[in-house]
Amino acid sequence: MTDLHPNAWFWFVLITVLLGRGLDLVATWLNLRSLRPELPAAMADVFDAEKYAESQAYTRANARFGVVETAFSLVLFFVFWLAGGFGWLDGIVRGWNLGGVVSGLVYVSLIFLGHYVLTLPLELYDTFVIEERFGFNRTTVGTFIVDQVKALALGAVLGLPLLALILWIFGTLPAAWFWGWLAMTVVTLVLAYVAPTWIMPLFNKFEPLEDGKLKSEIHAMAGHCDFPLREVMVMDGSKRSTKSNAFFTGFGKNKRIALFDTLVERHTTEELVAVLAHEIGHYKRRHIQKGMALGILTNGLFFFLLGRVIENRGLFDAFGVADTSIYLSLIFFGILVQPLSQIIGVLGNVFSRKWEFEADSFAAVVTKTPGALVSALKKLSKDNLSNLTPHPLNVFLNYSHPPVLQRIEALESETAG
Repeated sequence: MTDLHPNAWFWFVLITVLLGRGLDLVATWLNLRSLRPELPAAMADVFDAEKYAESQAYTRANARFGVVETAFSLVLFFVFWLAGGFGWLDGIVRGWNLGGVVSGLVYVSLIFLGHYVLTLPLELYDTFVIEERFGFNRTTVGTFIVDQVKALALGAVLGLPLLALILWIFGTLPAAWFWGWLAMTVVTLVLAYVAPTWIMPLFNKFEPLEDGKLKSEIHAMAGHCDFPLREVMVMDGSKRSTKSNAFFTGFGKNKRIALFDTLVERHTTEELVAVLAHEIGHYKRRHIQKGMALGILTNGLFFFLLGRVIENRGLFDAFGVADTSIYLSLIFFGILVQPLSQIIGVLGNVFSRKWEFEADSFAAVVTKTPGALVSALKKLSKDNLSNLTPHPLNVFLNYSHPPVLQRIEALESETAG
């Protein structure tokens, strides 16, 4: 371990971390100030005064909890950093003489597990206090524990070999950033293909939608849209939460639509077909491919930048570490690149919100009943206690979907048109 050196790297990390978290806090504060006691007229047919007040209380509870999470993560990071924790732990791991790749796996695992253990109480509070208070939580203690064990095991099985490969590439090959990017791209594409069949069923049960009117109309809509739908699955989302959702999975001829069981229980056939049409709209407008391409290009940028700072002496001095290494370079880069990640995340949300409008428009056109999707969106907002009046800055920074009132306004304009 060596002393910290407040060089340019040190001040860059310090300032950008504080600015990034500060911007989040400002957005949260503005979001709370934008709450209005008057129920928006467009939602009066679904929300009553009591449910609307509950949605605002849920927004406030999550905002306060978010502030606590942010403060805790900042304190945790700065204490470990400024107390020389990175160098202290590196000295211990190096003393075991495990070699570069294995030392990297051990070091990163210890950092991850330390953070996991320290932040686990926050996850428990979120699940069993906040979500429980507002009637969402259906996760039992047993399910929570099993989920955690599965997630840790899956992370080890998938993450450690990938990390070992990245460490080997950067320690061995020329133009390592390119080969690292290529390896990450291959793994990303493979996981996207196998996740619906091999990974997601580890956590949830997926069963084919039973025969009946809903299944017939969904397949009829898929045929009308020339969408190669293999099957419609119902996921036991109610095992953990009363919230509802739907999503698209699969590639090529193996496309599936997954509906939460809570969604099927609470919505009419017409509304569910409209939700399906929205998901098909993402496929027909190539949003999935565009999103994946953006993700791959972003990874390429990150790997290129990583190649510029691998084993940078000034960066190690800023974090108080005596000896350079590939594995600590990865960790320091992850901290260093946070501002760029935040900017790219915001830009990604801009595209995502645009794509949601496009998928809504597609659904309105192919179903010829925009009101069905409007009705579904209203019910989802009520059932999930959505914030109906988010502040524009919070939307700009954090929302992957447009606020529900904006989506309803756009759909109603489709009707008027």
